[in-house]
Amino acid sequence: MVIALISHDGKKAEMVAFLRDHLDLFHRDDVKLVATGTTGKHVEGAGLQVDKVLSGPLGGDAQIAAQVAVGEVDAVFFFRDPLDKHPHEPDILMLMRICDVHNIPLATNPATARLIFRGLLS
Repeated sequence: MVIALISHDGKKAEMVAFLRDHLDLFHRDDVKLVATGTTGKHVEGAGLQVDKVLSGPLGGDAQIAAQVAVGEVDAVFFFRDPLDKHPHEPDILMLMRICDVHNIPLATNPATARLIFRGLLS
């Protein structure tokens, strides 16, 4: 199972906390992580292996959307900051639309990510 991880700057600590709370599940052999560049560095700091693409503003969101579109990603955990403006907002909306089009679960907060992760593992 491949899970894509993305988080806005204001949510990176929340992503790391979520990962640390579930390390046993993320260390499973059947779980592979892919993340945007900066988020990926934080994921590595939490002790997990991750394949990194470009950072979000440089096209990482679009790279992950392309992986979703061709069936390479099983779920997307995108902890976004809804109270801040982001210059790459069109890419964010495109990623969310691609997840909907291809029926890929998308979590935008830890509560939803927890439910999706449990569902994928059961």
